[in-house]
Amino acid sequence: MSAAELAIVGLSLKVALLAMLFSLPLAILTAWVLSRLTFAGKGALNILVHLPLVLPPVVTGYALLLLFGKQGPIGGLLESLFGVTIAFRWSGAALAAAVMGFPLMVRAIRLGFDGVDRGLEEAAATLGAPKGAVFWRVTLPLITPGILAGAVLGFAKAMGEFGATITFVASIPGQTETLPSAIYTLLQVPGGESAALRLILLSVAVSIAALALSEVFAKRATKRVAGL
Repeated sequence: MSAAELAIVGLSLKVALLAMLFSLPLAILTAWVLSRLTFAGKGALNILVHLPLVLPPVVTGYALLLLFGKQGPIGGLLESLFGVTIAFRWSGAALAAAVMGFPLMVRAIRLGFDGVDRGLEEAAATLGAPKGAVFWRVTLPLITPGILAGAVLGFAKAMGEFGATITFVASIPGQTETLPSAIYTLLQVPGGESAALRLILLSVAVSIAALALSEVFAKRATKRVAGL
């Protein structure tokens, strides 16, 4: 692979990793809320969380541009207060990837929460453990397979995200050009098929590995739901 292709792969890995890491805490919290709490508006929250799965990615990218662009309410505030620009930056690519992968992470982690034996939590609470300690020392270790499955799915989705990313941050070589956008660009250029094929094979390998890992973790979470 050429230096330019390695740079594309490196940027894609950085974007996907940061998208997954920053989404994970919020995904755990959201999954816990949807799994354990009952409140007015829970259905609306569930729809909002999963909306990126059913919306065209371009629509999600455009919504991010409206919110986080220089003229947007959040983007304008970030730039005026901190001098931070997200649109058309690699950090914006990470944000778009995080938004698109978030529903997959929540679904996998929620399955883990649903599979926890409440009796174990109640027993720990009966022995005097505070709620926080019960969560960190009992619940969290039990849902580890679900968390890992969600993290892997979120990472894989971030690696393959195209529509929202190219709408929000475009495809700027060396700055926002990730694997999917680079493949698209190469396929539009005569003679770019061989380079595109190398990147496609790499993307396929990463996707297969991610799905295999996710399947392993999902099976473990499902066994816990069934009490096996």
